[in-house]
Amino acid sequence: MKWYAISGSWKTVNKKLEDDVTKRVKKIILLGGGIITGGALGVDYIATNIVLSIGKPEKQLKVFLPIKLDNFCKHYFKRAEEGIITVEQARMITSQLKKIAKAFPDCIFDNSESKEANEKSYYARNTKIIQSCDELYAFQVNNSQGTQDAINKAKQASKPIHIKKYYLKTGQRP
Repeated sequence: MKWYAISGSWKTVNKKLEDDVTKRVKKIILLGGGIITGGALGVDYIATNIVLSIGKPEKQLKVFLPIKLDNFCKHYFKRAEEGIITVEQARMITSQLKKIAKAFPDCIFDNSESKEANEKSYYARNTKIIQSCDELYAFQVNNSQGTQDAINKAKQASKPIHIKKYYLKTGQRP
């Protein structure tokens, strides 16, 4: 079975990007492949939802988190308090992650070495995602540094990479 990392924007999404991610993930799942995401809003959330709705998550989903799940959920609500994301977004993503952890605990891989969600822990998560995948699909919005980190690591590992670039107004949502 081939594992495909899906990397992309968490804060800026539009209908075209959502459709592109949906189309790609559906194709992978229907052909029997597996999806690896990073447990974030945006592209990760969309890809994970597809696996949950049409796939066999216990066999076709891996979600790598930058920190332990409980701390990551707290982090999302802290970001909502700061106005970085909405409370509804925090509820959506934490609900999705908790649902996976309860129904398919072997699909969640958290980084117990890192204590807080920050650039270092996110990039460490990207390293684990790239080490675990066979191929990378990157949906890069506005030259996102996090997505670029995944692309660079996949290049260093000589893994096949498929990049779609988008230039969107910051904070755009479908």
